[in-house]
Amino acid sequence: MKIKKHIRIIVILLVCTLVTTVIFAFNAKLKIQYYSLKSDKLTAPVRIALITDLHSCFYGEGQKELIDAVNAQNPDIVLLGGDICDDKLPHKNTELLLSAIADRYPCYYVTGNHEYWSYEIDKIIKLFQSYDIPVLEGSFDTIDINGQKLNICGISDPDCMKYTDNNYSIEEQLADVGNAGENGYYTILLAHRPELIKTYLNYDFNLILSGHAHGGQWRLPGIINGLYAPDQGLFPRYAGGQYSFEDSHMIVSRGLARESTRIPRIFNRPELVIIDLL
Repeated sequence: MKIKKHIRIIVILLVCTLVTTVIFAFNAKLKIQYYSLKSDKLTAPVRIALITDLHSCFYGEGQKELIDAVNAQNPDIVLLGGDICDDKLPHKNTELLLSAIADRYPCYYVTGNHEYWSYEIDKIIKLFQSYDIPVLEGSFDTIDINGQKLNICGISDPDCMKYTDNNYSIEEQLADVGNAGENGYYTILLAHRPELIKTYLNYDFNLILSGHAHGGQWRLPGIINGLYAPDQGLFPRYAGGQYSFEDSHMIVSRGLARESTRIPRIFNRPELVIIDLL
């Protein structure tokens, strides 16, 4: 009888462990991911909210969950790093987000591949412009936040040349923004694809912000940072997180895509990235 009782207890514990693991594994609740960077070029703190790979996914009635999360963090600027719209889902949820943040924060946007795949890129760009959100396509702005000046640079997704008549290559765009830091201010590059980091590092960007990899979709925290990412394949090097180089840093958001993906996220919650520049 004691042996049967012990076996029953072990089975119960195993079932509870399995259920708990599954619950955590498939948890798709929005999380806030924080990063902090210091630089001698900064004289005042700046808080950045990075939003990538939303894919027009649903975050509550009126996008309330996501909008409330952004407002709760009180960022100084919001950077939209591509695939904010999707090629399958309608753009309604994206517009709800833009309508809530565009008048409250300085915002900048660069395109992602899915926005070109939609064959509605002109419509999408006009959507962002209708909310006075600059679309960075090989261009930059020098802005003043809290008395701190920053260069905000951006390039289009490389698919711009495949899906449009645009012949303005990514290399040309990078060359046009690569000298932005000559004014001495902290310089940020907003570029959708992290796998092109070697190309970005040919220029003097202090911080590079990307998405696209979706966190590798499946993770085993502490063991595997990501199983698979587009354009990087299995066990991607730049699935998500902070990467440091000799004179620069790159932060890759795991993105906000949920129902737009065919394969569920595992141990890979969608994230709003908050970066504190100190």
